[in-house]
Amino acid sequence: MATRALFSLFVIFIVLPHVVEAKVLSKVVPYTYAETAFEAYMAWDDSIKGKRPGILVVHEWWGLNEYARSRAEQLAALGYVALAVDMYGKGKVTTHPEKAGEWAKLTTGNIDEWFGRANQGLKLLQADPYVDPTRLGAIGYCFGGATVMQLVYGGAPVKGVVSFHGSLPLPQDSQPIHNSSKVFIAHGAADPFLKPDHIQQFKDVLEKAEIDWQMVMYGGAQHSFSNPSASQYGMNGVQYQKEADQRSWIHMQQFFDELFQ
Repeated sequence: MATRALFSLFVIFIVLPHVVEAKVLSKVVPYTYAETAFEAYMAWDDSIKGKRPGILVVHEWWGLNEYARSRAEQLAALGYVALAVDMYGKGKVTTHPEKAGEWAKLTTGNIDEWFGRANQGLKLLQADPYVDPTRLGAIGYCFGGATVMQLVYGGAPVKGVVSFHGSLPLPQDSQPIHNSSKVFIAHGAADPFLKPDHIQQFKDVLEKAEIDWQMVMYGGAQHSFSNPSASQYGMNGVQYQKEADQRSWIHMQQFFDELFQ
């Protein structure tokens, strides 16, 4: 009996690490939309069994760079399947504000195209075999924060979205606003790119549409407060703030915990 018990313990010690070890895997997902080639980035934890919520990640105006991919990996480590969508096209990544602004303007200049590109990424996420297609969310940074609001305005099947230092776009008069999606806004109180009157207009739009929304403003935080590389771009008003980054990530987790409970 003693020998058998020792053997059983030996098997447990050998097998258990392989059973409980979490491992975030990732892959590049090539696709096309409107005859343009794109490459998304998907991340998931292969130790989790069964379907789970899917979160779309929308990059800053720099393009689908390492920062956006790292956020997808962080979400995967929390138990989600995350897909960082490509909003510009394969290989379109820059560190130059002029080029980034040009690409962002081209994308946002056509509301249908803007929504379509984001929604195509959402469809890829929804179709993944590890994703529960009824439990979808989205997060976005700067340009991406504005993009996730377009998903709300356009009625995409997301239960909730999180905008990190987004531009808080107002819907066009022709856009129907759907109130089925909940909204969380993480905003830097010292962000110089958004004036108080615009923020109030944005709030008024959400209130009128009876959207379930909340906004947290982080004192002293400027634009791009969540990106540790923000200062490298040499733009006034763009600065990383560790406290706001950490707090907003916790607030996002609480938002999704409530959403997908």
